Amino acid sequence: MTVVLIKIAQVILALSVLIVFHELGHFSFAKLFGIRVEKFFLFFDAGGTKLLSTKSGWFSRLFPALKDKETEYGIGWLPLGGYCKIAGMIDESMDLEAMKAEPKPYEFRTKPAWQRLLVMAGGVLFNFIFAILMYIVVLDIWGTGYLSNEDNQIYASELAAEMGFRTGDRILRFDDYEPENFNALQADLARRNVRTATVLRDGDTLTLYIDQSMLPEILNTPGMFDVAVPFVVDTIPPQSPNFGGGYRRGDRVIAVNGTPIRFVQDSREILGGMADTCITATVLRGADTLALPMQIDSSGRALIYAQLPGYRTREYNTLEAIPAGFKLTFTTIGSYLQDLKMVATPSTGAYKSVGSFIAIGQVFPDQWDWYAFLQLLALLSIMLGVMNLLPIPGLDGGHIVFVLYEMVTGRKPGDKFMEIAQMIGMLLLLMLMLFACGNDIGRLLH
Repeated sequence: MTVVLIKIAQVILALSVLIVFHELGHFSFAKLFGIRVEKFFLFFDAGGTKLLSTKSGWFSRLFPALKDKETEYGIGWLPLGGYCKIAGMIDESMDLEAMKAEPKPYEFRTKPAWQRLLVMAGGVLFNFIFAILMYIVVLDIWGTGYLSNEDNQIYASELAAEMGFRTGDRILRFDDYEPENFNALQADLARRNVRTATVLRDGDTLTLYIDQSMLPEILNTPGMFDVAVPFVVDTIPPQSPNFGGGYRRGDRVIAVNGTPIRFVQDSREILGGMADTCITATVLRGADTLALPMQIDSSGRALIYAQLPGYRTREYNTLEAIPAGFKLTFTTIGSYLQDLKMVATPSTGAYKSVGSFIAIGQVFPDQWDWYAFLQLLALLSIMLGVMNLLPIPGLDGGHIVFVLYEMVTGRKPGDKFMEIAQMIGMLLLLMLMLFACGNDIGRLLH
């Protein structure tokens, strides 16, 4: 129950921060150009129901000065986003009566096209700025760390084996691209539409031809490439049954109970069937071969931690973190655009991976981790920004397209057209949300 509450808390906090920052982008540009902002809400106050408002209830009684401000700030009850109600603009509120009145100089619709363009692009711009700031903070405090592809071999899953990969292969190239990050191998294979993979196998270089029809399986089968971890002892925790049992850091286990093994993964099935027993492990220590007892606990584990090969780290000072944060943001934007391209291509099957709040909750860790939280906050901010750029009425991208059309042709779309477009866009977004929720429920059932 505690794990669920921690995940829910992370999702609510992350989405709240991102929504507020996104709407702050629209708000800031509107205020800059003298446009009246009537409401600034986190979550939707559907039906006029509000959890908090600066113009009513206990909050207005405690802070009466805010009641006279032109903008009403508040929190709605429907946690499906948020909004900034800008005077003279057709938006989520669908306040059509206000649009029938004579245009006022402080309204959105009376401002030059370039100002309206910046107001509409402000939310996306702030999302990208927020991601840059989060990445700068992460790099400045923690730096970066990743598993080097150059120093690691794969432990092939069933899918990888079906495609021709073998445990112990080291992937050299996908077509002409040389992967650097081992953890990104599966994503690289899918995003780059790879035709051939060059691998190093037992000293020989081989070329594997990738079956493009298997792209849906690649996208929907997590853990295609696990890192093959040699059973080289790193540490033995005090709670391990083998603590003080004669093992040293750097010892390499080459056989358990007489069965030869190359990697830690090879030992798991063997040890799993020997719970609460003591077996013999064959160990290489320098030039010597030793036979050491290995105690297996009740869950079939030896609790001996192996060294993780090829883990590279880099630390940044603040000045170095700033350009690195910009670079990481734009690299992530490019990767996400590739993901969207695959989602929009039905033959890839990537649409099956589209998720809603449930999927978002699953990516957060079980325990509160500021490093992971800020990383995910930056990624979600990029996703929110890119999604809002889609040219769908109801999203910022749809409004931007209409303003650009006006700037190019000199003809402004009529209010009636904008009303219909907004309703169509909201219907499309509702359908997309239902589809994403359906995917999440389907994954939970499976």
